Amino acid sequence: MAETLGILFLVVVAPIWLVLHYGTAWRKTKSLTKGDEQLLEELWNLSQRLEERIDTLEVILDRDNKDWSKK
Repeated sequence: MAETLGILFLVVVAPIWLVLHYGTAWRKTKSLTKGDEQLLEELWNLSQRLEERIDTLEVILDRDNKDWSKK
């Protein structure tokens, strides 16, 4: 029973609490700080580089083993 309540809390209550808590905190600031903007830009650039690397790896795998994606 306690296990079920714990799982229920984690699945239902915790996400709602987090959304409400951080939503309220976000409304207080209503804008990104310069540091936040810089971090977002760095993360965006990193994600673009990683996407390019994945595309390159897929091309290499397609060339070497056409059935790699079916595994």
